[in-house]
Amino acid sequence: MSASKSTDAPLTGPLGNCCTRTVPHSGVARGTVETIAGLATYVSRPPTASGHSPPQGGGRRAEGSEGQGNDELRVILFFADVFGPLYINSKLAMDYWAAHGYLVLGVDYFEGDSCAHHQGEPGWDVDEWVVPFRPSAARITPRWIEAVREQYYGGSFSPHRLIGYCFGGPFVMDLLAADWVTAGALAHPAFLDEGHFRRLKSEHHVSVSSQRSEDDFTFPSPARRRAEDIMVERKATYYIQIFSGAFHGFATRPDPTIRAERECDPEESASAVLRWFEHHAQS
Repeated sequence: MSASKSTDAPLTGPLGNCCTRTVPHSGVARGTVETIAGLATYVSRPPTASGHSPPQGGGRRAEGSEGQGNDELRVILFFADVFGPLYINSKLAMDYWAAHGYLVLGVDYFEGDSCAHHQGEPGWDVDEWVVPFRPSAARITPRWIEAVREQYYGGSFSPHRLIGYCFGGPFVMDLLAADWVTAGALAHPAFLDEGHFRRLKSEHHVSVSSQRSEDDFTFPSPARRRAEDIMVERKATYYIQIFSGAFHGFATRPDPTIRAERECDPEESASAVLRWFEHHAQS
């Protein structure tokens, strides 16, 4: 994961006001906040046969230590938007997938200083705020991934699934070039360029699902079509879903009191991601 400037043609734009717009959703988060590789991590575990979440320390495990391999465990790595994985909306999304049988882990690459802590702060600017986080997140996230890999699979990986929102999009696209990733999903991504799609490896049966709003300033229609052309060239498996009337951020932060946004149900978005991952469950 490189923080250096790419020479590839950009496809998505920078952050903007829509990236910081949110309505906290109601619900009770069921996961736990744990420390992995020195980084706060939201961990949402699948229920056991009794209907309860397993104890802390590794979800459903094979007999033996947490570091041993576990072919049964299905993992989703969650790369959050600027509100981070510890924001209630992010937690509820991760809990949704956990309830359907996945261990979901979301890393706080903002290290406690997400956009959520600056809501209503006079003079705060998201474009200035994000500048240091792009290189720092790119630097610290790989060690977190390696620690997850060691903790849950003893250094190896069963096929994983990835989901990235806005700021988290590039992490998904970078990792889709790895051998151990089966499928990835994006929702209104930012900071992508043509190289992210050209590096997809068709021989690994990489699968990409992308959700975007009809009018998304960070990923406009011409850029989305260009990305699609590149995926066709790479012979990647892909699925693109467009939500009419939605705004950037609809997948996790819609206002349920506004009809047009209420119809962009975040559960529908999460459900579509789940169906995509289930489709590739045997890959």
